[in-house]
Amino acid sequence: MDHDVPLALDEYQQFTSRTDKNSRPGVDGLSFVFLGLFGEVGSLLSALKKKQRDKEAFSSYHDEVIEELGDALWYFSNAALRAGLNLSEVAARAQLSLAEWSYRGKANAITFIDLQQHDILTARPASDEQVEASLLALAARVGILLSHWGSGQIHKNGDQLSADLVEIFRSLLVAADHARVSLDTAVRQNVIKTFGRWPEQRKWDALFDSEYPEYEQLPRLMRVKFIERTQGARQQVVMQYNGVNLGSPLTDNRREADDYRYHDVFHLAFAGILGWSPTLRALLRIKRKSNPAIDENEDGARAIIIEEGISTWIFNHGLRHDAFQNVKSLDYALLKAVRELVTGYEVAQRPLWQWEHAILEGFRVFRELREHRNGIVTIDLNQRAITFERTP
Repeated sequence: MDHDVPLALDEYQQFTSRTDKNSRPGVDGLSFVFLGLFGEVGSLLSALKKKQRDKEAFSSYHDEVIEELGDALWYFSNAALRAGLNLSEVAARAQLSLAEWSYRGKANAITFIDLQQHDILTARPASDEQVEASLLALAARVGILLSHWGSGQIHKNGDQLSADLVEIFRSLLVAADHARVSLDTAVRQNVIKTFGRWPEQRKWDALFDSEYPEYEQLPRLMRVKFIERTQGARQQVVMQYNGVNLGSPLTDNRREADDYRYHDVFHLAFAGILGWSPTLRALLRIKRKSNPAIDENEDGARAIIIEEGISTWIFNHGLRHDAFQNVKSLDYALLKAVRELVTGYEVAQRPLWQWEHAILEGFRVFRELREHRNGIVTIDLNQRAITFERTP
């Protein structure tokens, strides 16, 4: 995607087919796509509600609207594609002005920039009432589409689907104008977000410490032994590397046992797959002290606390989902929350698919440890891998 070239409507529409994970082809998969569209429009309404409730405190409203609008445009474009309609054709039919809105974009628009005049996006914000009315109208149009689909009306009359899609696209244009949101920005960010989760080619960037002295690098190959012991009425887990204990023995730190004492496996997964673990650096005493700013900010106490917080949070979340047994994909909301937690740190450069891989691999090894109670966990930073083997 060239940032200097306007993103074409039909080009973006074809992009949705390349990133479509719906196993049902063509019109057979429309039910899933329509539900996704309805969900994203609902998220737009939720963002509006939070803005009205929190007023100026909800400063991320604009960014959230851009993200949710981009997601809605993905589902809409994919739906039109499955229905055999070019997005540019839908846009051309949607440009009819309404009593409360006048289309001011270019006639016969072929790019998202064509659909909106620059002065619309930089004008004084529309009133909350206008934004609310346009988003509610958009939700109503999507609701009508679902009603027509559910009742079988669209199956009986193919023209009904194209008519409904035109009305929805017009409502999207109205909502974007009133919210002062650039459709071009929304779809561009959606492309970046989507490829960050489902890249066409998985490529690994250089390790964060690759340019540092070897004594300040995470070991490229680590075999860590997990040993469970009984101490009084409690179970403890000790980690050993090269025969030396790493940190203190861990318990579950709660009345009800949940095997949290094995949670260090997530730090190993982060190190092995993401090349990042301030916690492991502290345990191994290999902070990057040759660069004081990196030592303080990337390997310091706050980064350690953030990593510990992520490990605890995903651990609790995973246990509510059977430790992600038989799970191949994580909720976007979880990955987005992790990304927000690490904003401002070097690991924020890692795309979501790498975070997803690290979390799922960490849970895979955790389940092995939970079953066997002891074992050796090996991380290979060059291969971006974490493995488990039983001990005799």
